[in-house]
Order: sequence, then C-alpha cells, then structure tokens
Amino acid sequence: MNIFQKSWCRFYQKTIYAVSPFLPWRQPKLLDLKEGIKDLPKFIKDKGFKCALLVTDPMLINLGMPKPFVDACEEQGLKLAIFGDVVPNPTIDVVEKALQTYKDENCECIVALGGGSSMDCAKAVGARVACPKKPIAKMKGILKVRKKLPMLVAIPTTAGTGSETTLAAVISNAETHEKYSINDHALIPEYAVLDASLTLGLPKHITSTTGMDALTHAVEAYIGKSNTKQTKQMAEKAVKLIFDNILTAYENGSDFAARENMLKGSFYAGAAFTRAYVGYVHAIAHTLGGFYHTPHGLANSVILPVILDFYGASIYKKLAKLADIVGISGESDEQKAKAFIQKIKDMNKQMNIPEKFEGVIKEEDIPLMVERAYKEACPLYPVPKFMSKQQLADTYRSLMG
Repeated sequence: MNIFQKSWCRFYQKTIYAVSPFLPWRQPKLLDLKEGIKDLPKFIKDKGFKCALLVTDPMLINLGMPKPFVDACEEQGLKLAIFGDVVPNPTIDVVEKALQTYKDENCECIVALGGGSSMDCAKAVGARVACPKKPIAKMKGILKVRKKLPMLVAIPTTAGTGSETTLAAVISNAETHEKYSINDHALIPEYAVLDASLTLGLPKHITSTTGMDALTHAVEAYIGKSNTKQTKQMAEKAVKLIFDNILTAYENGSDFAARENMLKGSFYAGAAFTRAYVGYVHAIAHTLGGFYHTPHGLANSVILPVILDFYGASIYKKLAKLADIVGISGESDEQKAKAFIQKIKDMNKQMNIPEKFEGVIKEEDIPLMVERAYKEACPLYPVPKFMSKQQLADTYRSLMG
C-alpha cells in the first residue's frame, strides 16, 4: 500500500471512531433463567407474543437440543414455527426460506438456537422482516438496515462466535462464492441466554475451533486501533477466561464450570470486537468460507498465529500486556509477545487443529480471494499494520502447506 492509500484508510477509521460514541450501541440483556431454555417460552409469552420462529440447524435437531424449548412452548401455549435447515455459512437462499416460514406462520419474534450460522441467519431474517423491500445484497456493509427488528433472542450452543452480542450477520452468496457482513446496530439481539448445559455434549473439534474463534475475536479487537476503555476490558476478560478454560473444556467436555466460563469469554469477546472491529484474520477466513465452506472457527484458528507473526513489532506491547494477564513471562515485550503467539500455536497443536489448509486452497482462486479480502479489510478494519495485495497472496500460499 502506498502512503496515500494508508492515509485514506486511517482517515476513514478515525472518522468512524469519532462518530462511534454517538451511535446506538447496546449489549443484549442476559436472561437469568433458572431452568435455562425451558423457562424462555414463558418469558416470550409474558412479553405478549403468540408465535415465535425458531431458527436452528439439522444437527442440533437430530441431537434433540431444541426439544426442551419446544416442549415448554407447548406447555405454555406458545405457537412455535421451526426452521431447522440452517447450513454452515448460511446463504441468501436459506435466509429467504426462513423468512417465508416466518411469514407463512405469522410469527412475531425470532429465537436463534445454535452457533454463529443460526444466529446470523436469524439476524438476516429479522432484517428482511424490518426491510421487506430491500434484498440481502443491498444490506451488505455498514448501517444499511436502520430499522427495528422483531424481538430476537440468541441462544449460543457453542462458545465461540459471540454472535449473540454483535451487530454483524455474515451471509454467503452461493452463486458468486462471496461471503460478506451486514453490519448494523439493529442486528444486535435484544436478549441472550447463556445456558452452559447446551454445550456439555459438544464434540472436541467443535469445542476447540469455536473456542479459538472467540480468542481470535478478543485478540484482533485488542490489537486494533479503534479500542475504547470498555473494549479493552472486555477483550482482556475474554482472553483470560479462554486461556484458563479452553483446554479443560476440550479434554473434559462435561466440566460445567469450564463450559460456563467459555460462554462468558465468548460473550465478552463478541462485545469487544463488535465495537473495536477485527482484522486480516477475519478477512482471509471469510474468503475461505465463501470459496471452500471452511468452518469459520477452524479458519480463524489456523490463520490467527500466522497474522500475528506478520504484525511483528507493531503489536508486541499489546500482546505483552495480554501475556501478563494470562501468566506468560518474559524479559521484554518482544519475548512476552512471541511467547503469547507460541502459546496459541501450542494450544492449537494440543487440540489437533492443523497448521495449514492442506489440499484446500487452489492457486487459481488466490487472485480473487486476495481482492475480496483486501476490499473487506480496507478501509474499514483498524489493523495495526497494513498488508499489500502481494502480502495477502503470499499469506494464502503459506497457508496451503
């Protein structure tokens, strides 16, 4: 990037940062339900709603995870329409099918149960309800919704995406293989339910990659240039909780305390990055999801240490602070920062997360992926150090193995 491009990006980011305090930021209200999701139907009914749309995925339905909620809806006399066809990296077509279910069943509110894909799909459905004449493609980018959504309750079943706290919905276009974000404060769920019992049976590979996804959110937010006092505190809490609990949750999935702490860590990380933004890890991960359906958590897990190595000295001071918080020692900021990055690599290895995407990335796809990652990151993401298109291409090739 030349000096003019860099200057434009920083000017854009500083303008967004200056305007940010005047925007309608909020966090979802955490519902303290004694019986978890079993108590949610009563809460919804007490709000005056008669019919809710449940947005979830086939795997969770097969596992019977929505059953306590479904049964409680029947007991409370709350009509429930179920859309259970959410796919990883939800597409525009999936959103439109869920929207049709919402309309056909005369739904009045939305409950998202699942990982980031279910919550992103639910947010997009809500946006389409709020803006019936605006297609998903026209909502791409920043503040393209600007209308109140139906009440949305987010129930994460993984401790990773933080989507229950964020203003973003990531949607894929199946025809163009493009994956992009809709970013609007209206998309922040009104309520969230952190029910650790829902995460007790997660497979190890889901526990590991979603947990590292949450860590990526916290770290990218923390090292960026658009932090506030609050986002720094949230990111620090998230990093500490994740470092202290992810390996326990991975090795002993029935450890309730570890699962609960991972959910909290994911929530704090989501709260941090929804205000402070992310960086090149996400820009690259989104292209891999769009082109190859690479799960987002896995992509972030693999890419994070690579990008942190690239940033080098520009992030040593901040990573050294995080190293202090998690108990990693060193004689200098550089030593602490490098030890922090190495710890991430070590955790990946302990949880059988690969170092590269062997046999996934195709050379002929790299030019287009570079263009899309570059466009996503610039000028929006307040990264600590800019990457040129050539450096992005080199990064993709290094990830090929």
